[in-house]
Amino acid sequence: MISTVMQVARRLASGETTSAALVDEALERATNPAGEGARVFMALHGDSARALARASDLARAHGVVASPLAGVPVSVKDLFDIAGDVTRAGSKVLEQTPPAALDSVVVARLRAAGAIIVGRTGMTEFAYSGIGYNPHYGTPRNPWQRDVEFTHGENRARGRIPGGSSSGAAVSVTDGMAVVGIGTDTGGSVRIPASLCGITGFKPTARRVSREGVYPLSGTLDSIGPLAASVQCCAIVDAILAGEPIRPLASRSVRGLRLGVVRDLLTDNLDEPTTVAFERALSALSAAGALVQVVPFEDLRRLPQINRHGGFSGAEALALHRARLATDAGRYDQRVARRILAAGAMNAADYVDMMAERAAMIERFEQLAGSLDALLAPTVARVAPPIAEIEYDDDRFLAANGLILRNTAAFNFLDACALSLPCHRAGEAPVGLMVAAQALSDARLLGIGAALEAVLTGVRAA
Repeated sequence: MISTVMQVARRLASGETTSAALVDEALERATNPAGEGARVFMALHGDSARALARASDLARAHGVVASPLAGVPVSVKDLFDIAGDVTRAGSKVLEQTPPAALDSVVVARLRAAGAIIVGRTGMTEFAYSGIGYNPHYGTPRNPWQRDVEFTHGENRARGRIPGGSSSGAAVSVTDGMAVVGIGTDTGGSVRIPASLCGITGFKPTARRVSREGVYPLSGTLDSIGPLAASVQCCAIVDAILAGEPIRPLASRSVRGLRLGVVRDLLTDNLDEPTTVAFERALSALSAAGALVQVVPFEDLRRLPQINRHGGFSGAEALALHRARLATDAGRYDQRVARRILAAGAMNAADYVDMMAERAAMIERFEQLAGSLDALLAPTVARVAPPIAEIEYDDDRFLAANGLILRNTAAFNFLDACALSLPCHRAGEAPVGLMVAAQALSDARLLGIGAALEAVLTGVRAA
């Protein structure tokens, strides 16, 4: 059972445990050769984490507790600058870049809140896929069916993908190496691994959290959010990341909530486990008194055509990487390099058209979302595929990546805020229910998410 932030905070407050003990336990799991730590972490901060944990315990003994995150082990994705560290963004290309001189704003806010950063987590190279696969540093295996060996042609590999690009962030939480993982979400990179690994992930309205000191993928779409055990965990961490006061979640009842189910595009080609879990979740919410209705939003069906050359991520990644790709392409993950270079098919007029399409679609989306409390869809259209299926098969990799990103990326395009809540039963493949709302509705969405979570917890235990 994964601990929530408040469960850990209460244990610290009561003296049942100490920050030093929590950090030791997290680091022991991260360094256990039988575990996933070597594939989860790009770097562990063992000495500094232990020293800061001791300082946190001393401060607590004198009544100084900065936030519910004080003394709590937290991991951060390898996109965030940490003073003295090289920010590699999951790549070999950036290994020789100078260490960061300053903490990113996000890391500085975590430190000010008393969080103990135990290390920086692995990821898809340059955050450019939803699979979570990294040929340079290894791919952490999904906690579901981790030790099962799968065969695809001549390829054999144990385990399933974790989802990406914040792959290490998700597994650091599921495996108790951190209570919270901090990730980025450009097309679903927080929500996808949260969904496929069976935890909660939150993508805030992008503009709410500073990206200063964060290696970019898309300046238009990048957002920063937490992966954790519950909606309340995400709400606490989100407030810290955004530099806002930590407030109690607004108490909401499911009864009477107007929930719109988006079936245009977002329920096409679902696999059976996802379909079963999603429909069961909708039935449970209806039975609890929610007003669940299908809402049309046919605009979404145009997204594949709008993004045919890679969308904002492709164009903006190409602008960032083209000079380096011209001289050092061989050191890239070749799947990442090819997808970035493919964005060269987009011209300036295409980009301007895409901006106009986005603005018009956001306006129509906000009209729809304004008439509802939240919108619902499956977070991901399929459960996590085996690593063996995609590791050496480019066609299967690209097909899986496109389907895995499809639903989450739609809400990045719409400038929305969105949660992924686990909705599968114990023993089943992890499946996420995505709950979304228009930009800057974050606090309201988190309150609604907590109400839905209470219903889904009962479904999962059934």
